[in-house]
Amino acid sequence: MSRATPLRPISLRRSVLSVPAINRRALEKIAGLDCDAVIFDLEDSVAPEKKAEARENLRAFFSGPKPVGKERIIRINALSSGFGADDLELVLALEPDAVLLPKVDEPQDVIDVGDRLAEADAPESLRIWAMIETPRGILNAAAIAEAGRTPASRLDCFVVGLNDLRKETGVLPQPGRAYLVPWLMQVILAVSAYGLDAIDSVFNDFRDAEALDAECGQGRAMGFAGKMLIHPNQIEAANRHFGPDEAAIAEAKAIIAAFAAPDAATLNVVNLDGRMVERLHLVQAERLVHKARLIAQRSAALRQAEG
Repeated sequence: MSRATPLRPISLRRSVLSVPAINRRALEKIAGLDCDAVIFDLEDSVAPEKKAEARENLRAFFSGPKPVGKERIIRINALSSGFGADDLELVLALEPDAVLLPKVDEPQDVIDVGDRLAEADAPESLRIWAMIETPRGILNAAAIAEAGRTPASRLDCFVVGLNDLRKETGVLPQPGRAYLVPWLMQVILAVSAYGLDAIDSVFNDFRDAEALDAECGQGRAMGFAGKMLIHPNQIEAANRHFGPDEAAIAEAKAIIAAFAAPDAATLNVVNLDGRMVERLHLVQAERLVHKARLIAQRSAALRQAEG
């Protein structure tokens, strides 16, 4: 009998905005944005000669109040680079919600950072996210995800990086991502098997709202938890597509009510308006309603902070 994947706590990761740590003006605007999470980037968006300045920017930012309702993730440079060690020291000092590792190729990449965090007595709340953005990363996605299943692991989320993957494979950036879909679904299978989240790749043209809308819809249909974003203008579309709509919430509440009826206590299947609904759908419904409740609570907290 196969071992069931344990259910993870629900996190809101519909909109994951990447902000260059070198951009002080962008950092100052974060508090007023309606994104669920922020990636503070020390890697690709920061020139080598600006890395130290970017770290100081983050020290100053983290010394202020934590933005309401936003998960904070710091993307570091590879430990094999000349910058990764200093980046990781900064992570240990600032204690964000997670550290994002670039170009994760194999399980050992995650294990090594996990060991360093453990040796430094980092709090358990400091999680690891992994960028899956190379051919080896895609091929090893399941093995990397499996490494996150051990009790001591901090692995929590995959983020797909298609720009690097396209560059290494020669796949052209075409609408619909037809030649990339098999690889994207391979990532979804890996995280689903081992109880992690996956965040869809960035959409590069933030001025093309129609194409962004289509790609968010595609990512949600594939099973991604949210989308990595490069501009605040993209937040609304991501929140709308990756959050539950009113019809889905109403259906979930109906499923919960059906199984809550006294005569359904011992049933694994109930009749809901002529449709047979299994108890496994009850678990999904409860998680969806809980997610909707978290979104409502977060929105209320944001309004209170603004007012």
